[in-house]
Amino acid sequence: MKKQTKPRRVRYAVVGLGHIAQVAVLPAFAHAKTNSELKALVSGSPEKGKELSRKYRVPRTYSYERFAECLESGEVDAVYIALPNHMHRDYTVAAARAGVHVLCEKPMALTEEDCEEMIEAARQNRTRLMIAYRLHFEKANLTAIETVRSGKIGRPRIFDSVFTLQVEDEDNIRLKAEKGGGPLWDIGIYCINAARALFRDEPMEVFAFSASGEDKRFREVEEMTSVVLRFPKARLATFTCSFGASAVATLRVVGTRGDLSLESAFEYAEPVRLSLRKGERRTREREYARRDQFAAELLYFSDCVLRGRRPEPSGREGLADVRVIRALLDSSRTRRPVRLEGFTRRVRPGLEQEIRRPPVQEPEVVGVEGALD
Repeated sequence: MKKQTKPRRVRYAVVGLGHIAQVAVLPAFAHAKTNSELKALVSGSPEKGKELSRKYRVPRTYSYERFAECLESGEVDAVYIALPNHMHRDYTVAAARAGVHVLCEKPMALTEEDCEEMIEAARQNRTRLMIAYRLHFEKANLTAIETVRSGKIGRPRIFDSVFTLQVEDEDNIRLKAEKGGGPLWDIGIYCINAARALFRDEPMEVFAFSASGEDKRFREVEEMTSVVLRFPKARLATFTCSFGASAVATLRVVGTRGDLSLESAFEYAEPVRLSLRKGERRTREREYARRDQFAAELLYFSDCVLRGRRPEPSGREGLADVRVIRALLDSSRTRRPVRLEGFTRRVRPGLEQEIRRPPVQEPEVVGVEGALD
């Protein structure tokens, strides 16, 4: 491993040049340049790498086969992993063993064992590992968490959410089971993470039903799943996620003295509207402008790297959601509730993590057939 001097800006390689990398991650570096710098691209497509390196003036491109060379080059301090879900573990572990810090897209991995291996690799090699929960830095979601925590709606009793969209392309990676596709992994994870943050607790038991129609898009993965999560203190969370319905992204928390809801709750390219009702009072509404949520992640993670701080959302946060998804998949398969072993998370997202950066203009994408590279 080559010894690296501590830089003023953290130098990144973006690994995987699919849709989310192109429309959000790469443009975000323009808003994170105070402490973050894009130095390399890693892709399975030489043509894509060449065109995007020219567009963003990135000096080096690597194939997946040359990833180890990228890590050992001494030119990067961190990687942003935007690969298909089933590749997260191998690339995270390789980076950590090379002494390179990792910001990894969610879901963290496809099994609890893979998550644990990623966490342990980072620990053993003294590298930082953060999972890319962009909403942990977004004001509307953080305000909702703080509002519920403050008791303004009384004791929270019920969480409900709907997150749906149409995945039209049959070749989209979201529809490939072996690559970690399916609505629970891709969008259901947002509902799980929100319920955990708003209840400030971990579910004890889960139950799930999945359904698919005759649409041939859903030969490998389910079209939709509806879920019940049972939390301590007699609280219930429900949600439905789907790849075959009109675009909706809402959540609602009902307490003993009021309720709170978010419209466009999980979006990164739209404003978010928060509604709060206390008792019989008229509902108060506020709209939160669209922001660059990906630049916020970069700024925060780079600051952790430069200051030697442990980032949150950490690998433990990623593991917390993966364990729930795995239990839900088991429940859907067996059509029975599944109990979860005890799991402790003392750290929850709060308003102190808010970072504001102006929105980006979504660029044209290059050679993207599915959701990821």
